[in-house]
Amino acid sequence: MNIGDKVRLIRSKEEGIVIRFLKNDVVEVEIEEGFKLPVLRKELAVVSKAEDKAFKPQSKVQETIAPQRVVGERSSSHVKAEKGIYLAFLPINDKLVSLHIINNSDWDLPFSLTSGAEKTHRGLLGGFLAARTFQKYPIDLDLKDFDDWGNLTFQTFYYNFGYFTERPTFIKKMRLRAHTFFNNKKSAPIIAKDCYLYQLDAEDDPLIINPVELKEKMMQSKIEEISLKTIEKPAATIDLHIEQLTTNFLGMNNAQMLDLQLRTFESKFENAIASGMDEIVFIHGVGNGVLKQEIQKKLAGNKNVAWFQDAQKEKFGYGATRIKIK
Repeated sequence: MNIGDKVRLIRSKEEGIVIRFLKNDVVEVEIEEGFKLPVLRKELAVVSKAEDKAFKPQSKVQETIAPQRVVGERSSSHVKAEKGIYLAFLPINDKLVSLHIINNSDWDLPFSLTSGAEKTHRGLLGGFLAARTFQKYPIDLDLKDFDDWGNLTFQTFYYNFGYFTERPTFIKKMRLRAHTFFNNKKSAPIIAKDCYLYQLDAEDDPLIINPVELKEKMMQSKIEEISLKTIEKPAATIDLHIEQLTTNFLGMNNAQMLDLQLRTFESKFENAIASGMDEIVFIHGVGNGVLKQEIQKKLAGNKNVAWFQDAQKEKFGYGATRIKIK
């Protein structure tokens, strides 16, 4: 049983889609009208695709016929809204949001939405987004895992039937920031509901430089700037096991988990240095040794590191590293 599987409740007639695995062998199932139901795994049966196809009423297949156009007619004349691609996070409650891609333009968009860093990405949504339509990501996102959503990349090219002026492929890369995310609540087009909204194809605001303000900022004391910045002092021991960092690890591959673990290590280590800590211990486990090797690569030659060694072997074996900070 996996997320996205169609299941049937054994003791009733309801059917739904698996959207999340909870504790104590409980599965969250979304049934009709978006209602979510926690059910014990043993009370569910997966509906096979063959069964679903066999008992589904056969509807008459409608042939899609491309609209006939006069030779030489330019379909681009019908493209009135050149822009209007949005990423919308619709609040479900105070903990969950649903993710939508909205195409409020007059272009048809073959597209993909992925998350990840560098060359390793995880597909979230993809396909063909017709003009003035939207698509919804099937799994709701938990706000407490906001920092783990990672970098998002949206790619598309513009299409219309018939003749049109070629446009370059559109690529938008972004990382969501909490301080801007929760200030972006607006009514989303087409959905017509208040969402945390980002227009992916919006033009960047022009850079305006005020010489007077720039001079004032340059004259400010660096000591004052540093004193205003609050640094969170990390715990003396940081556990980097993936289940301690996110609840969404079941949908992550090895590269994505390693990326999150290393970003957490770097953030906590930098805060330990900035807050004046003498030493810090990172629990990385033994496993295949990749995480330990990557951490020790980053520590080797670091000017802020006096030394590092295996920590508390009697407790962690070779699964933890103790770092002495200069």
